Amino acid sequence: MAKIYTKTGDQGYTSLTGGKRVKKNESMVEAYGTVDEANSMIGLVLAKIDQNNELELLKNMLLNVQHDLFHVGAELSTPAGEKVYWPLNTKQIERLEQYIDKLDQELPPLQQFILPGGSEAGATLHLARTMIRRAERNAISIPQIKKEALAYLNRCSDFLFVAARWINMKSGKKENHFTPIQY
Repeated sequence: MAKIYTKTGDQGYTSLTGGKRVKKNESMVEAYGTVDEANSMIGLVLAKIDQNNELELLKNMLLNVQHDLFHVGAELSTPAGEKVYWPLNTKQIERLEQYIDKLDQELPPLQQFILPGGSEAGATLHLARTMIRRAERNAISIPQIKKEALAYLNRCSDFLFVAARWINMKSGKKENHFTPIQY
């Protein structure tokens, strides 16, 4: 049986898809590592809402997004000229847009900025959203990044924002609006 530890990363290097070795702080590694963080946060949300049957719609959406984020990670971890084993496609982006539209139609119109928070699951989705935004900022510096990966990350943060608002509404948590402080 193979061991989980290989010791090959002990000097600060990791392997990309195809075996190319790079430093662990390379933009590609930063980007797919951040996607992995966000995926873990989504998993935390799923664990928090697992017993709530009223949230089955959102659970299915989040599970699909988790799968899609592995496709994003494959895109981000594949060097230029190498084959992406699990490529993204426009259907995944379109599905995210459908999710956004479905949840957003139940929400009150957004009139002003809201503060991240609400329910524990909602606040965690806001945190996942900011991680996806960070992944997007890192991904922009990858020369071979495909437009589908950038579009997916952009849409995913929008989805997570709407999902956070939606779950807060379903949980009966009032949104806190940003109010500029006048000094």
